[in-house]
Amino acid sequence: ALSGVGEQIAVRAQITDNTALSAALNTQFLLQIGVFTAIPMILNFILEQGFLRALVSFITMQFQLCSVFFTFSLGTRTHYFGRTILHGGARYQATGRGFVVRHIKFSENYRLYSRSHFVKALEVVLLLVVYLAYGYNDGGALSYILLTVSSWFMALSWLFAPYLFNPSGFEWQKTVEDFREWTNWLLYRGGIGVKGGESWEAWWEEELAHIRTFSGRIMETLLSLRFFIFQYGIVYKLDIQGNNRSLTVYGLSWVVLAVLILLFKVFTFSQKVSVNFQLLLRFIQGVSFLMALAGLAVAVVLTELSVPDIFACILAFVPTGWGIISVNSGSLEAFDEEAGTLEVRPFASPSI
Repeated sequence: ALSGVGEQIAVRAQITDNTALSAALNTQFLLQIGVFTAIPMILNFILEQGFLRALVSFITMQFQLCSVFFTFSLGTRTHYFGRTILHGGARYQATGRGFVVRHIKFSENYRLYSRSHFVKALEVVLLLVVYLAYGYNDGGALSYILLTVSSWFMALSWLFAPYLFNPSGFEWQKTVEDFREWTNWLLYRGGIGVKGGESWEAWWEEELAHIRTFSGRIMETLLSLRFFIFQYGIVYKLDIQGNNRSLTVYGLSWVVLAVLILLFKVFTFSQKVSVNFQLLLRFIQGVSFLMALAGLAVAVVLTELSVPDIFACILAFVPTGWGIISVNSGSLEAFDEEAGTLEVRPFASPSI
């Protein structure tokens, strides 16, 4: 979508009247919606119950969100299977087999499924949004829906399945309590003897504990480089750069990102030294905010910067920021000269 290869292939296929691409996409659609994977189960129901009862049972299963549960469980197996291949260290994970139905707090769901489902689902959603914004579909909206409906279903299942199947998951009082408990968990600093269930910092270090070998860190770093592709492709689609394809545009995008990071540090800086310093800090933050708004307004008025470009920049910088965190967490940051061994000191930052 970002390189324009898809558009060139579709245009060339129309000129040469080549229908191979459309036939391949139609076959892909049949595979994606799960027709072939569901046929054995449907045939088994027909043999056991008859056609009408099998049809009713299949429809009942869909109303019971069985497909959502299966998609979510498939994501769990995929995540840990891939982690074992890359880093090794397979182990038994106790899941509990009690019959007590209880409400799972949001922080616990976050700890269990953030790295395995939520982050990957948001990445899929980001890809789908980029394809929607910059992809080429000669069939219009209907073609986009048919091509991406299974991907949207997978992403939404990975995001919301733990809450759909959570008892009292949508009760207002439970939601308020869960949110308060989750914020306390995020703000609690880690330390010696602090477990992952008490602090996000301790949980983050536990999540990165599987990156033990040098080859595992290299693989994690290489896989994290995919997040920088978004920024590289989107900046050349902005209205402000026109037809400029030089690397200067990409370099300027990193300058803008550095400025945004600096503004973020200014607004999140907190120093409890004295009241006078607090007043000066608030003054600096207010001036920085006004200058940022004024600069953005001037750029929109005097240059080719448009409002869609602003949202496109957000779409580009969010994965870049996550890529920086991922690369840092998978890299070697310190060398212990006294012990003569390499140490991993992961960047302490909560997962998106």
